[in-house]
Amino acid sequence: MEDRLILMGVIGKPHGVRGQLRVHCYGEDPEVLAEHVLADAKGRRFTLEWAHDNVAWIDELSNGAQRRIADRDDAARLTNVELFLPRSALPEAEEEEFYLADLIGLDAHDESGKVIGKVGNVLDYGAGASLELSPGGRLIPFTKASVPQVRVADGYVVVTPPLEVDAKEAGE
Repeated sequence: MEDRLILMGVIGKPHGVRGQLRVHCYGEDPEVLAEHVLADAKGRRFTLEWAHDNVAWIDELSNGAQRRIADRDDAARLTNVELFLPRSALPEAEEEEFYLADLIGLDAHDESGKVIGKVGNVLDYGAGASLELSPGGRLIPFTKASVPQVRVADGYVVVTPPLEVDAKEAGE
């Protein structure tokens, strides 16, 4: 599996006038963000040092140099920047656990074992994750009822779409 980037947090609003920023961590342990070099979608690289709670000092790394974000205006320009880590930087998942990003690219089987597509994306807008199957963009709620088996090591998930999804796809 290629070393894809995993969204681990997002920079929020400036905190104070000396360049500190709020950082929202999407992982279980915010310290992970301080232990690694982070990247944004444009390829810029950052390190952070937690000041307190969800507030951090951020340094931008460029051409071998490290520059601390030291004023509110520079900090404000980083608001809403997403912070990524390579998948290889994250610890291995425990037995019967997995990262949602590891589902992308897995085959999707129906209950009989027939391949019905691939997991093209995992979407989560706050009300629970959904698997987007390709081709076609079919959305399957990521629940135990709709995805009863996840076999990352074997390269597939078993999908049993809810009746509402099947009826909608059939045009009923």
